[in-house]
This record gives sequence, C-alpha cells and structure tokens, in this order.
Amino acid sequence: MPKRFLLLQGVSSPFFARVADRLIADGHQVFKVNFNCGDAAYWLPRNAWNFRNDLATLPEWLAPKFEMHGFTDVVLFGDRRPIHVAAIACARRLGATVHVFEEGYFRPNWVTLERGGVNRFSSLPRDPHWYLKNAPRVTDDLHPRVHTPLSVRAAHDIAYHLANVGNFIGFPGYRTHRPYNALVEYAGLARRFALLGFHERGDRIICDQLVNERTPFFLLPLQLDSDAQIRDFSSFSGMVEVIDTVLKSFARAAPKEAHLLIKNHPLDTGFVDYPSVINRISAECALDGRVHFIETGDANRLLEHSKGVVLVNSTVGTAALEAGRPIKTLADPIYNLPGLAFQGDLDEFWKSGEGPNPTLMAAFRKLVVHATLVNGGFYTKESMEMAAQGALARLTSTKSLIEALN
Repeated sequence: MPKRFLLLQGVSSPFFARVADRLIADGHQVFKVNFNCGDAAYWLPRNAWNFRNDLATLPEWLAPKFEMHGFTDVVLFGDRRPIHVAAIACARRLGATVHVFEEGYFRPNWVTLERGGVNRFSSLPRDPHWYLKNAPRVTDDLHPRVHTPLSVRAAHDIAYHLANVGNFIGFPGYRTHRPYNALVEYAGLARRFALLGFHERGDRIICDQLVNERTPFFLLPLQLDSDAQIRDFSSFSGMVEVIDTVLKSFARAAPKEAHLLIKNHPLDTGFVDYPSVINRISAECALDGRVHFIETGDANRLLEHSKGVVLVNSTVGTAALEAGRPIKTLADPIYNLPGLAFQGDLDEFWKSGEGPNPTLMAAFRKLVVHATLVNGGFYTKESMEMAAQGALARLTSTKSLIEALN
C-alpha cells in the first residue's frame, strides 16, 4: 500500500534525494521540508516547502501540512537536533511513524536506520537473553565493504555550508544545532590539521613505548562536546568534566603500574587546550608520567594492546568490544549490557574489568546489524545508492525488524 513520506533534514550530501527517488519509484509520495540553503541545494531540482521562521513556530507550521496530506511516515537524520525534536513530537501526536538515520553503530560499512529513535531512544532490547535467543534466527549475509575518503565527506560538508551563506536572506530563522558556525569550525579544524604532522612523531613514540614495553594502559577516547551523547544523554557538561572524573578515579583506584592514554577525537576543532587541562589535573592527582595525550594513532592497534577502555558513548565502544577489550561506559549506550560492558563503578573497573562474553558479543553484533543497520554510506555515489536501496524495504515495511523478532 502506498505511503506518504515527509523528509526533514538529512546529512550534508545528496543522500536524502537518493532515498526520495527510490521511494517515488516504488510508488510512494514524498514531501520535503528544507530548513536552510544547504538542504535546498542538495534537494534541487525537486519541489519542497521552505521553513524560514523561528523554531518555536515549527509545530503550528507543520500541523496543517500533516492534516492536509496525511503523512504516514517521517524520515530524518539525527533525532536530537532541535528542529527534529519539535517535528517528532508533532509526528507522533498525529500518528505518523518516525524513521531516524544516523552514523552506523558499527562502522565503516553501515549506516543506522531505526524506527522511533536511535541511541538512547533505540528500540533495541536491553536484555542479553534477547540477543542470545534470536541470533540463531538471523542469517549472516555478506556485506560489501564501504570506503568513504575523508576528502569526499569534506567536499560535501564544505558545499553544504557554502550554500548556507545565503541563509540570512533565504532562511533568516534558521539556527544550527552545532555550538559554532561552520566558518569558525573550519578555521579550528584547519589549524589543528596543519599541526597533525608535527604531533605524529611524538604520538608514535608514546604508543610504541606503551606497546613494545608491554606497559599496562587504559584508553580514554575523547568525544565532541557537541555530540548529543554528551550534550543530551550524559551527566557531563563536556569532555573536560569527563577527563576530570576519569583521572581522579584512575588516581584513586588504578594499579600503580598502569598508565592512561587519552586520544583526541579526529574531528575535534582544537578550541579546548586538552594538554593543559590534562597536565593540570594530572599534577593535582600526582599522576605525572602515567597519563599521556595523543592527537593521532592507530586506534585498532591501541585497542588490541589496551587493558580496557573508558568512554561515554562512542562507536569506539563497539570497536573495543569487537576486539574483546573490557569497557566501562559513563552513560547508557546500546551496548551497556551485562556480559558486554562492565556494570560496576569506575573505581572498580581499573582492577576488575572483564572482556565481553564472546558468544553474547557475536549475538549482539549479529542482531544490531540485522535489525538496525543498512549496508552503505552517506557520501560517495556508490555507497549512497547502496544505502538508499537497502533503506527502501525498512521504510516501507509495516513492522520494524526488531518488532518482527519479538
């Protein structure tokens, strides 16, 4: 039976246009709302509504459109963007099904597509027995590998934000969900990337010493302060508070021979002087010589040799679990399950953390891939086509794959 889809904001690429083309070819109706010039640029030459007003007016602006067109489904990227929080509330009130795209829970070969919400709002069960029970019912399919050069993603992002220069005329009410505007972020990234070559040699020496000398070390991967997992779904004001919490616990409870390696996020803008923050707290906690900060480094190699990983809610968590490493989460990601993540407090983790149960981890990965991920990507032509085709069946089915298993 044909459906009526309303597409909201997507990623900074033509991906949502590809999804729309697939839906229309399958006999469904597609409507779109653009919130800024970047949205419009990647949607042309298709027709769309342009929302130019303040966010506070969005619900009353959307409601008559829902009632007039009878939307059955709403599709968006990122369910914590302020425009989407308001739109989701409207959609649910009027009985439409919400589909949320996000970066893949496992990467790099998948994107996430869930019905209802992602991350904290995911419908994935928090019962380990559900995964063990249902894993035998799911077949392991071969999934083509997806490679997205950083240059391709960057080119799309730059094109999107260059178009947004016209927002003051075309979309005067639009406000980005990010803490800084694009030009400020690009300036920070350019400065940081220009210095990465300078950092690489020193970072390599630190990592080689830890690995080659078999020094027991734990890994703390930093996230972006703008990440919804920090901003909305954790008790922390930002990564400085995370660092403070982890270092003080490490000083209290970690084995005296253990070291802590803190790795910066690849897309950090450099606005926070993390080395100074870490040096100050390390000195306060008498941790001099046991805490190391790096900008670069092979994350897979570090995971392989680490004693464990402490994080808030990052995809490094799933990578660590795949590597069989003990992890301690400081929030409540989908993988914070007994048998996968350490369930005690942080002070206990340094001495008592255990790796994931291999059987449960295999079942968890299998079910997450089957029920919430779509093979493909958001940026290259081939990966967008792959993901759009894979998303079609998910978007048009009457039940989610999680509901089908229950």
